Amino acid sequence: MLVVLLAVLVPLSALSAWVDLEIDDTDRYVAAVSPLSSDPAVRNTVADLVTEEAMRQIDLGPLQDTVREFLHETVRSFTTTEAFRNAWDAANRAAHQAVAAALDGDSGEAVTIDLAPVIEQVKQDLVRDGVPFADQIPVQRTEITVLGPGQADDLRSSFRWLRYCSIWPAVATLVFLVLVVGVATVRRGLRAGLWATATVGVGFVLGAIVLRVLVAVGRSRVLDEVPDGDRDAAAAVVDALTASLRTTVWVVLAVGAALLVGAVLARLLLRNRRSAADMR
Repeated sequence: MLVVLLAVLVPLSALSAWVDLEIDDTDRYVAAVSPLSSDPAVRNTVADLVTEEAMRQIDLGPLQDTVREFLHETVRSFTTTEAFRNAWDAANRAAHQAVAAALDGDSGEAVTIDLAPVIEQVKQDLVRDGVPFADQIPVQRTEITVLGPGQADDLRSSFRWLRYCSIWPAVATLVFLVLVVGVATVRRGLRAGLWATATVGVGFVLGAIVLRVLVAVGRSRVLDEVPDGDRDAAAAVVDALTASLRTTVWVVLAVGAALLVGAVLARLLLRNRRSAADMR
């Protein structure tokens, strides 16, 4: 029963702490997605969106494709600059409030990131550098879909519940485990305490596996509803936001394995010492 309980508590603790400490915290949210300014999928998506919006305002006849390619490469080059990284961070800081509101919002609403602040910075820099037609780039709400409306509806109730739980499942789990191992050791001796410790280790390993499966299944379901043009960028965002959960999987797995192996070795050592003492 302890193993089964841990298989439930470990993922619950990790997910509720993740929502409380990362998804609901603006600075940590921005820190998580900030490296995506260097992600090729994000750069390509931004370059595609800016180019498409600009070319809707330009009609150059036979030169249309040439200008499109030139503008796309120019914008793509801009995405390697420090100015773009600053604009990306600013956009995501503003977007965090929208994401949090969307997860608390009404049904039928998708979760998106508005690239308008990024496009504004792109336009300013391209105009300053004298890039042809850059002044015709429209600055308007241009979104990358991270969660489709159906998946957002499915996740809203879960996020609200996890947000309510906060970090308390993790705290309660640790207190519970200390009590279990402590009571087993005090009431039944060291061997029973080591057996309880080994059981906790197995529970941690199983809980880590369950958490990893949940993250993988959640990623797949989230991307199912994302439009094809946004999928690579959305996948990069999802992977960045869940990186701490994947790290947690490995940490819990390592702790569980260490507890299991350590408890088994300690029991074997005690058994050998007892056998040696009996032989004397």
